[in-house]
Amino acid sequence: MDFSDTPQEAAFRAEVRAFLDAHVPAKTPGNRSYASRAMSPADVAASKAWQRTKAENGFAGILWPKAFGGREGTPMEHIIFQQEEENYLVPASVFNQGVGMAMPTVMTFGTPEQLERYPRPALFGDEIWCQLFSEPDAGSDLAGLRTRAVQDGDDWVVNGQKIWTSNAHFSDYAMLVTRSDPTVAKHAGLTFFIVDMKSPGIDVRPIKQISGTSNFCEVFLSDVRIPDSQRLGAVGAGWKVAMTMLANERFTVGKTEGPDFEDIFLLTRGLELDGRRAVDDPAVIEHLADWYVQSAGLKYARLRSQTALSRGKTPGPEASIGKLVSASKLQDIATYGIDLLGQAGAVMDPAVAPMNAWFQHALLYAPGKRIAGGTDEILRNIIAERVLGLPGDIRADKGLAFNQVPTSRRQG
Repeated sequence: MDFSDTPQEAAFRAEVRAFLDAHVPAKTPGNRSYASRAMSPADVAASKAWQRTKAENGFAGILWPKAFGGREGTPMEHIIFQQEEENYLVPASVFNQGVGMAMPTVMTFGTPEQLERYPRPALFGDEIWCQLFSEPDAGSDLAGLRTRAVQDGDDWVVNGQKIWTSNAHFSDYAMLVTRSDPTVAKHAGLTFFIVDMKSPGIDVRPIKQISGTSNFCEVFLSDVRIPDSQRLGAVGAGWKVAMTMLANERFTVGKTEGPDFEDIFLLTRGLELDGRRAVDDPAVIEHLADWYVQSAGLKYARLRSQTALSRGKTPGPEASIGKLVSASKLQDIATYGIDLLGQAGAVMDPAVAPMNAWFQHALLYAPGKRIAGGTDEILRNIIAERVLGLPGDIRADKGLAFNQVPTSRRQG
């Protein structure tokens, strides 16, 4: 592996730093915001403004074609910008799904009219997108979805329910996968659409999370009419479109947000345990050593993928290891941080709690990180089958039409 930038990459990194220095403050131990909270209208407005600033300066769509306002840069340039942006106090983004996932999929399958209409407003922060995929009975097994789409002339009529949809309550458009033919195998009967979230028949209900925030929603679709011109890909080819979008998701979703090793190390330096600094306690040191090793392993695994990208290669399924390890590490660190805080661990007010109650909030959102973007079980299957070459799971539904698959619920 070669961890150093090429001369071209070094020049681009310097350009990125100059841009960020000119527009946003750098993070320091004193100004870092730790608390996790729901996106307010002001937060959304700030995210839109920052997205437009990046787009106008050529940093929003680094991998995008210039015809859509992008830079036509390299995957390494995309990664370099992400690395550098992490060091600055930028607004939380509401554009990962639209710019990183939805629009690259539209560019792959979209009609000329769709390509003319959708990418630029997403890139420049004018429109927010969400992803209507998961359902109450179809999460990890996405192909088991039941939301029905029935063609009616030049329209499709859609009925069903989606859940765990991030940012649906302030999104303008969504990528929607439906079941259009239940008489064929479950992967073969899906059709994909672009849907206006203001369409009649769409009911968005934010879900109250244990952390007190409501960033996820359940979405009910009742006789929603979608013009066939908003279909993405061929009828019955929705699985291929969905898999393309999920592949984009794995490239878009970066490492799991902290607290990480540096943060638990900072906390232990400021706490006392049995009359001495927590960081000097042998038991604490043992935990810190484990997390340091895990963090270093994840760092070099990412660098291995980046080296492959820099050489024009495609990283393999080993990338699933990063998500699997980092999500569980986050939960472990958050739990241990609360243990060290003792009674102060019950204080949720960022204004008075150590490190702005970041560990308290992380304890509540960490379990979800082991589900979002691929559950632990799915990731272990990917690693077992595609990295280690072990046999795949037995599928009882293989070769059966979707409406013939045994289930406790009747399928239409």
